[in-house]
Amino acid sequence: MSKTKSKGGQGTPATVALTQAGAAFSLHPYDHDPNAQAYGEEAADALGVSYDRIFKTLVAEVESGLAVAVVPVSGKLDLKAFAAALGGKRAAMADAAKVERVTGYVVGGISPLGQRKALPTVVDSSALEFETIYFSAGRRGLQIETAPAELVRLTRAATAPIAKPS
Repeated sequence: MSKTKSKGGQGTPATVALTQAGAAFSLHPYDHDPNAQAYGEEAADALGVSYDRIFKTLVAEVESGLAVAVVPVSGKLDLKAFAAALGGKRAAMADAAKVERVTGYVVGGISPLGQRKALPTVVDSSALEFETIYFSAGRRGLQIETAPAELVRLTRAATAPIAKPS
């Protein structure tokens, strides 16, 4: 995997953040179905990648405000574990319109990188089991592949077991 410059209009705030940080990554475009509801599963199926290796970006409200959870598509966010990883007791999924406003991304294309406002982030510890992982590049139909350590470093994320089986 090499440093990939954004070509063909695929530049997003997430790819710009990776490029500026000198991170090694590759982009994986795929044809997004506008009727798709399960964006992560759609990406995994289109790219032929295991659901355990494609990560979805979720935003939840915790006592201190909004925070980002990055969990595998194969699971769902354990809200209690997520809150605990941030030193809190409770978490609830954030309103989609608020998430879009704060992150600058649309639901189904939210990347943990390049958000308008840096939010506290927790990456599920299962990500560390892989040499590379995939997550949204900031638009539906485009995934980033990079080392999980790069994602953790660039988002200043904590890692914790915050996913549970779906």
